[in-house]
Amino acid sequence: MPSTAPPAPTFPDFVAACRAEVESALDGWLPSPPACPSVVAEAMRYAIGTRGKRVRPLLTMAAAEAVAALVHGASTPAQAEARRRALPAACAAELIHTQSLVHDDLPAMDDDVLRRGQPTVHVRFGEGMALLVGDALLAEAFGLLAREPIDDGESSLRLRKLRTIEAFGEAIGAAGMAGGQAVDLTLTGTCHGGPPVSLDLAGLTDMHRRKTGGLFRVAAAAGAIMAGGDARQIGALAEVASRIGLAFQIVDDVLDIEATDETLGKSAGKDRCAGKATFPALVGVERSRRMATEAIAEAVALLETTGLGTTHLRSLALGVVARLG
Repeated sequence: MPSTAPPAPTFPDFVAACRAEVESALDGWLPSPPACPSVVAEAMRYAIGTRGKRVRPLLTMAAAEAVAALVHGASTPAQAEARRRALPAACAAELIHTQSLVHDDLPAMDDDVLRRGQPTVHVRFGEGMALLVGDALLAEAFGLLAREPIDDGESSLRLRKLRTIEAFGEAIGAAGMAGGQAVDLTLTGTCHGGPPVSLDLAGLTDMHRRKTGGLFRVAAAAGAIMAGGDARQIGALAEVASRIGLAFQIVDDVLDIEATDETLGKSAGKDRCAGKATFPALVGVERSRRMATEAIAEAVALLETTGLGTTHLRSLALGVVARLG
C-alpha cells in the first residue's frame, strides 16, 4: 500500500514546537558561569524568562517556512531545515526584544515595575545591573548571529549570516528602534529636559514603525534570508511583518486601556496615566481597533498575492487582532 504523508502540523503545534526550540536554544546559547559572573547569568535568564509570547521568533520561523514552502512545495524536511537555519536569528530577535524591554523599563525611560508578570529587572537586580544586562543581551545577539548556524564551508550560508547581521543592525540603530525610542522620550519631556512635544497620527505611526514595527520587520526578513529567499520574497515578508507590527502596537495601546495587569503581565493603564501619545488617545478606541484590523487585512492580502500565505503566517497575523477579543 502507498504510504500516506503525515498531516501538516496545526498552528498550535507549530507554536508549541517553535517555542520549545527557542527556549531550549536560548538556554544553551546564553553564557553561564564560569564564562561570566553568576549574577549576570541569573539576571539575563530572569529577563528572558519563560512567560514571553515569543512572537518575534515565531515570525522568524514562520517566514523561513514560508520561503521553503514556496521554493520546495509542501516539503516537511525542507521546512524543518529552513527552521534550523533560522533558529539563531529567531533567538537573536528575542534577545534584542528583551534588551529593549529591560532598558525601556528603567526609571530614566518608562519607569515600570512589572514585566512579563514579574518585577522588572532593575527592581529585582538594581538599575546598574539592568543596564549591563541589556548591554549583554544585545552583544550576545550579534555574537550568536555571527556564530550560528555553524559554518559548514558553504559560502552562501556565510553571506546570509552577514546579511542578517546587517539587517538587525539597521533595524535597531539610530534610524530604527533606538531612533524611535528617542522620539518617544521627547513626548514625555525626558529628552534633554525639554518640554514634551506632541505627535499627529502620521508621526505616531512612524515612531512605532521604527520601534515595534522595525523589530517585527527584521525578524521576518531574517527568517527569509536564512531560508535562502530572494530579494522579492525577503521584501514582501518584511512588508507583511511591518503591518503585523503596527497592528500589534495598536492592539497593545488598546489593551493598556481595557486589560488588567494580570492579563497583560505588565502595568495596565500606565500609558494613559503618563499622558503618552497612543493610538486610542489620538483617534479613539474604536478607530484604533479598525486600524489594527485593516493592517492585518493588508498583511494577509500581501501574503496571498506573493504566494507566501502559509497557514502559519496567516494564523500568526490574525492572532494579533484576536487578542482584542
